[in-house]
Amino acid sequence: MKNKKKIINTIIMFLFVIGLITLFSSMVITSEKDFTLIKRFGKIEKIIDTPGLSFKTPFIESATVLPKNLMFYDMQESDVITRDKKTMVADNYVIWKIIDPLIFAKSLNSSIILAESRIDTTVYNALKNVISSLNQTEVISGRDGELSDAIMKEIGGSMIQYGVDLIVVETKHLDLPSDNKTAVFERMISERAQMAATYTAEGESEAQMIRNITDKEIAISLSNAEKDAAKLIAEGEAEYMRILSEAFETQEKSEFYTFMRSLESSKSSLVGDNKTLILSPSSPIADVFYNID
Repeated sequence: MKNKKKIINTIIMFLFVIGLITLFSSMVITSEKDFTLIKRFGKIEKIIDTPGLSFKTPFIESATVLPKNLMFYDMQESDVITRDKKTMVADNYVIWKIIDPLIFAKSLNSSIILAESRIDTTVYNALKNVISSLNQTEVISGRDGELSDAIMKEIGGSMIQYGVDLIVVETKHLDLPSDNKTAVFERMISERAQMAATYTAEGESEAQMIRNITDKEIAISLSNAEKDAAKLIAEGEAEYMRILSEAFETQEKSEFYTFMRSLESSKSSLVGDNKTLILSPSSPIADVFYNID
């Protein structure tokens, strides 16, 4: 009797454990950051894209989780060749996400690694096509965003067939190969030196031209000034001679003019505190004073 009761208890315990296992294996918890794919014998039956608790048929159905949030893929450095046959080293990264978990699961077998491999190939081909259409100078100047835009345009919607959306492709590093840098830098320095020499020569030529024009204008101005000065001097002398001629036109005017000049000469000779004027009898001034009637 005791053995029979023990067997019954064991069976009950076994069924309880089986029940717990069945219950837990049927529960599916979906995070807000994930998609949950419910598969039956490898075939997708439904996709759960809302967070919460759901159930599946235990031992028959399985659950696969795929990330819903943005993902970062860091590409390996790769060599690309520009239109002018210059080799450059590109290092890019990609921000992407799954937009259709059903297509993603069917085309890529729900594999993130396989998806990143497809992304790597697609982005590299687009990068190669874009850079091969540009010369090295255009590639360098396009690192502010133009290059990224051109790559995204080249990619287009090619990844949608895998249920993937590429949000952005950015270039972390775009440079010359290490063994080419020295030669390229030296060539750039030489080119800049030649440009500087050309600009200097052009500047000196223009400066000399300006100096020549300025010297010519100064010479013309001086010549005109000298001409005007000579004209004014001649006019002044002519006016002086006219006034002098009028002064000596008659005897009365001549005597008055001589008298006034004598007074002015006498006045200018009286300097200091001594106001005495001593004249020689033979002095023209004395003759004026002596002959005053």
